[in-house]
Amino acid sequence: MSTGTLGGVTIELGLRERKKQQTRRRIAEAAMALFAERGFDQVPVAEIARSADVSEATVFNYFANKEDLVYQGMEEFETALIEAIRQRPAGTSVLQAYRDFVLQPRGALLDASPEAIAQVATVARIIAGSPTLQSRERQTFDRYTGVLAQLISTETGAGADDVEPHVVATALMGVNRAMKDLVHRLAQSGHRGAHITAEVFAQGHRALDLLERGLAGYPDTSATA
Repeated sequence: MSTGTLGGVTIELGLRERKKQQTRRRIAEAAMALFAERGFDQVPVAEIARSADVSEATVFNYFANKEDLVYQGMEEFETALIEAIRQRPAGTSVLQAYRDFVLQPRGALLDASPEAIAQVATVARIIAGSPTLQSRERQTFDRYTGVLAQLISTETGAGADDVEPHVVATALMGVNRAMKDLVHRLAQSGHRGAHITAEVFAQGHRALDLLERGLAGYPDTSATA
């Protein structure tokens, strides 16, 4: 009996989670359609809720703010990137861990289908037309650059006034940002997914190779071990 009950709970939780995912996807799709039609800054959350057939409170249950409807995926990517660097194997440099994560195809660059690239182009157009989203993007990159700089500072035992960790973090996050911008430009220019993927990762490799000539082996913690 207990096994059956446990099994029933497992099934119920699975169904509940799928329903939540469906609601989340419906809200996001309704929002993106409205943003594409009229622009991010011209669409209130109440209208998104009506279009998705949910309450305004439900929208905020799934997305902390309106900007998250566009940028939550970016936040998840940056969080995973920082965690990959934090949890990298002993003896692996910050640059190598960064390279391993950033140069791994995922999302639209892994899919590379016409539909996925068209969605990227739409998002790029929405962002380009919204000062609010552009400001959020800058804030996000600045915040994660600061998190990475603090991680490097802690690992190296850098002093509070040492700019080196922030210089390294800024250089690395700059590659991430440049690759994102390139994806958006190529998608809006009508390039095919396979071409975009090849071009973006080729340029990412070159940019990180350039940094590696100066950052290979960084940080050297032997002096503080």
